[in-house]
Amino acid sequence: VLEDALVIITWDLACQFNNTDHHTELNGTDRLIVRRGQAFTINLYLNSGSYQPGYSQLHITAETGPQPEEQYGTRAVFGLSNEIDDTCWSAAVSSPPGDTVCLSVCAAPDAPIGRYVLTLDGRIQFDFTLLFNPWCPRDVVYIDSEEKLAEYVLAQDGIIFRGDAEYPVPLAWYFGQFEEGILDACLRILDMNPKHRRNPGKDCSGRRNVIYVTRVLSAMINSNDRDYGVLEGCWKDTFDGGMSPMSWRGSVQILRTWSSTSCLPVRFGQCWVFAAVACSVSRALGIPCRVVTNYYSAHDTNSNLVIERYLNEKGEIDSSTRDMIWNYHCWVESWMTRPDLPPGFDGWQASDPTPQEKSEGVFCCGPVPVRAIKEGELTFKYDAAFVFAEVNADLVYTLKYNDGSTRKIVNDQKVGQKISTKSVGRDEREDITHLYKYPEGSAEERQVFEKANHQNKLLQQKGNPGLHITIKLSTGIRKGCDFDVFAIVSNNTEENKKCRLVFASRAVSYNGIIGRECGFKDLLNVELAPGGGEKVPLSLNYSKYCTNLTEDNLIRLGALLIDYSTKEAVMAMRDIVLDDPEIKIRILGEPKEKRKLAAELTLQNPLPEPLQGCCFTIEGANLTGGSSIAEKLASPIEPGQEAKVKIYFTPTQSGLRKLVVDFDSDKLGHVRGYKNVIIGK
Repeated sequence: VLEDALVIITWDLACQFNNTDHHTELNGTDRLIVRRGQAFTINLYLNSGSYQPGYSQLHITAETGPQPEEQYGTRAVFGLSNEIDDTCWSAAVSSPPGDTVCLSVCAAPDAPIGRYVLTLDGRIQFDFTLLFNPWCPRDVVYIDSEEKLAEYVLAQDGIIFRGDAEYPVPLAWYFGQFEEGILDACLRILDMNPKHRRNPGKDCSGRRNVIYVTRVLSAMINSNDRDYGVLEGCWKDTFDGGMSPMSWRGSVQILRTWSSTSCLPVRFGQCWVFAAVACSVSRALGIPCRVVTNYYSAHDTNSNLVIERYLNEKGEIDSSTRDMIWNYHCWVESWMTRPDLPPGFDGWQASDPTPQEKSEGVFCCGPVPVRAIKEGELTFKYDAAFVFAEVNADLVYTLKYNDGSTRKIVNDQKVGQKISTKSVGRDEREDITHLYKYPEGSAEERQVFEKANHQNKLLQQKGNPGLHITIKLSTGIRKGCDFDVFAIVSNNTEENKKCRLVFASRAVSYNGIIGRECGFKDLLNVELAPGGGEKVPLSLNYSKYCTNLTEDNLIRLGALLIDYSTKEAVMAMRDIVLDDPEIKIRILGEPKEKRKLAAELTLQNPLPEPLQGCCFTIEGANLTGGSSIAEKLASPIEPGQEAKVKIYFTPTQSGLRKLVVDFDSDKLGHVRGYKNVIIGK
């Protein structure tokens, strides 16, 4: 049988049809963006003759990266088959004989992701972009739930939890992974990574593997290795030479700025910004991803699973140790199978793009199966021991008396609380602590601590100290108010106790850095009768705390009770989140595609002093044209007065979207709000 070459005059990549079929149409339909393990269709228009099944042939190559080679999976050579084989690169014709050929092409479900050139018969070439495919059962990132795919791959906005374990504060975030230029920026991150610059062929081959790609991202979102990373971290009080981490409303501006300034790190990020940008990039590439928050997160620098703190008699903490407890810490989880590990560790994998410690010589962390943390499998790749410590380290406080003697302080603060993420399809918080740890005090928890050699936790005796102390707050503590907090002390012994009570409050950053004092009491003789107690107030006044607060709006309370007769000490610690005023958001007009709307934004000044330099900014996926829209107020806002503006915007896509709003001023810092808007067709 003579094989006939097809004489092709023109072709049509059917981008609108293919991109929609592959869930990439929000990236635009001006170029072909498809997912692996799933066929796409192109139309070929022939000059003469027609396609004859079994007779006409077509020689096809698909190539990615600068050094495509078949043995590395970066080059595939194939011809026409009778039907598509979705386990490898394949092509088939799905049209009847004629002068138009409908050619279906399918990429292998484990092909490297990235930019490809497809060549037909050595003559016709066109480009396309290949992504991971969580809709394809043969892809390692497959999720079999439309609701989860909608949340973890397609949703361009979400909620990140900040604040405190007692008071989680939701922050709306605009991921914007399908906005113009973002996919190109994400592919550029892969190309700028040092492994690619050292050996581009090997790196492009590595892009078959989602574990590899996730690890590269955890290194490239931060710039600590001077590796052209996306963000520079800053945990100081001032952010000179850059933007405050609180001022970002989403990832789009960060990724665009990085891409348009020759990949200089964007200033500045803190953990939720690093995590949110990693989430945007992961979703853009087709990896299901979510941002999680761990409250009371340990940063254990010497890997002994213990965070040690020394206090003097005035309750002041010796800050010479690098071990820290963060009020909260955010990282990401990505969904994938782990064929490199024993069975049972597929599913969510934690990785952390915030630069904390080096792993294999680079500031990165993960991916590690969340289940490996729960089971105490500290040798599993990657960085299981560090993440295990973040959620399980033991907090030990020691009192150093003026005479040099020391005593362990009884305290019940626990690391790794209320691990949180946004619920699927709803804005509520989903508690996922049970995915990271067994119930406290359970036999399984003890087995995990034995496996992880967590000696400190194993040796703990549930002692019942005679003295007890807790801290109580009044409700609705708002920025601008004066308010009282209370230390409640009780004596559960049979004898009279004479004690010293130190009750202190200090501003604190969310990463545990203690700031200036906001109110202090040192009572040298508190007398407690057997079974007796006392409620000791501490006043916190705006005039004192206003200049000490960081943008995290946190005040740490500590109460230390020392028994003079036995030298025993108990302590309680609690953080206050000062509520920002609410931004009231009204949408004026009928929310429809390509129809101009107005957002009416109002905020009342809660402070006893005027607000200067006020500015409202809005931003949202498919709402504000991929950029932010700002409106400055001409005059200061007096105490109790309202700041009010109207900002116009035109939605480009139908569906449920979050309009993210920011109010900035000299005294309040960045106040955030959002509104869910349903845009009609």
